[in-house]
Order: sequence, then structure tokens, then C-alpha cells
Amino acid sequence: MPTILGQNQYGKAENRVVKITRDGATHHIKDLNVSVALSGDMDEVHYSGSNATVLPTDTTKNTVYAFAKEYGIESAEQFGIHLARHFVTSQEPIKTARIRIEEYGWERIEHSGKGAHSFVRKGQETRLTQITYDGSRWEVVSGLKDLVVMNSTNSEFWGYVKDKYTTLPEAYDRILATQVSGRWRFNWSHDEQKTPNWEKSYEETRKHMLQAFAETYSLSLQQTLYQMGSRIIDNRGEIDEVRFSLPNKHHFLADLEPFGLKNATEDGAVYFAADRPYGLIEATILRDGCEARIPVDLTNL
Repeated sequence: MPTILGQNQYGKAENRVVKITRDGATHHIKDLNVSVALSGDMDEVHYSGSNATVLPTDTTKNTVYAFAKEYGIESAEQFGIHLARHFVTSQEPIKTARIRIEEYGWERIEHSGKGAHSFVRKGQETRLTQITYDGSRWEVVSGLKDLVVMNSTNSEFWGYVKDKYTTLPEAYDRILATQVSGRWRFNWSHDEQKTPNWEKSYEETRKHMLQAFAETYSLSLQQTLYQMGSRIIDNRGEIDEVRFSLPNKHHFLADLEPFGLKNATEDGAVYFAADRPYGLIEATILRDGCEARIPVDLTNL
């Protein structure tokens, strides 16, 4: 045979599941998008078409919904752990399960009527997690995407390399804005270890990230990125690695001189927000002594 089969997996992607938990008149929502990928002793289905070791993807979909009812959804991470453990331990040919979950937040609408069952979809970030299990070892990587943040001052950019193609003026008071895509890897990897409090960890990690963004007097977006990651590593002992991808959402001073108007930062400037192209700053921050394992391309996580 002139070819051989390389790495492969299969599963059911983007299972949309919404779980409502009722606590009397107060309701709670978990809104997830769950993708399941399974791999193992499944070469023969590729070579001959034999499905003897293949669990149907429709079954993986049904499992997601059944587990949401049977176990509930305490957190995206814990739900993914239940699923991964089930697929690997219940089907001998399956050696590794990878569960990817997006979680969409909802905020309660306060109103004067009876009950607490009205919500508005959050317009901020999407929460993410990926759980991988091979029957003995876990890897949990969580994070977020599409969290847009801005500092309207306390940001500069100057002293950079210049050549004959450089036209960008140095800036000593600029807007710094970005759309955060971040992932962090937990050092929990075995069932014998104490399981992190996934919900608290997410909230605290997000808090430290935002505090670092707000409190850093920035001379570059790279500096801000490093401070965000370092703050997480320093304060969250359950996390060993953080990776950020930060597009620089450029804001340029609008040219108002043709209209006889001065447009300066010190007296309340007007900017135009550039859509593209944009600078893209990416880096990994690690706990000392740890190896990087989060993929460079976060879209493949």
C-alpha cells in the first residue's frame, strides 16, 4: 500500500444544548455549544469501510443531551470531563476523547413581576474550554474570546525602528483597544489531584486579566499582554500556561484641519476606529519550569 493513515478523529460538532435549572421561581441557564472528537483503534473504517469499532456520531449527540439531564451542567469544564470519561471508558476502541465547549452567558433581567426567569444574552465574551482525556491523563484548557477592552489614555508608542517606509507618527497619549482571545492551561491532570473550582477559577482569572489591562501604563501592547498573563500566573496557582492573541484595534486621530478645527488628545479628541488591517500581538506566558502546550493558533484549540 503506497499510503498510510495518519492522525484522525471523528465526532459530532456543535451540539447546542441549553439547560434550565429551576430553584423555585428562580431559574438558572447554562447555554453551551459542545463538540465531541474521538480517536483510537479505528483505522479499518478508513481502509475498508468497516464500522465495527465506530460509535455513531448521532450517539455522541444523544449522549450530550442525556448527560445534561442526568448530571446537570455545574460548569463547562465539569460537563466536558463527564463526557470525555464516558466515551473513553465505555467503548474499548476509543482511546482519546476531546471535548470542546463554548459557553454563552446570560444576565438576569431585573423586573417588578413575579419570579426570576427573564434573561438578556450577554454581549461580552464567549467562554471556552477544551477537555482531552486518554484514559489516564487529563488536559484542561479554558479561556475566552471576543472580549473587547479599551484604555482611553495611559498608552504610548514611540522609540520604534524606522526606515524609509515608516510613516506612523510617535504617540505619547493614545487609545489602546483590543479584542482578547485567551486560553489558559490547568495543571490538574490526574483524578488523584484536587479538582479546581472551575467557575471560581474562570471569574478570578478574568478579573486578574482585566485588572492588569486597566492598571498597566502601556508603552506597547506586548507589555500589556505580558502583564495580563503574569498577573494570572502569579495569582492562580492552578494555571501553568496562558496564551493571548490580541489584535490592536487601532484608533487614529481624525484629520479636522481642513475644517479649521484642532483635534488634540488634551482637549477631547475625535478618532476614527480602523477595522483593518490591524496589528496582531501573540505570546505565551508560562510558570517557570513549565513547557508550552497550548497551540500557537488559538483557532485550532
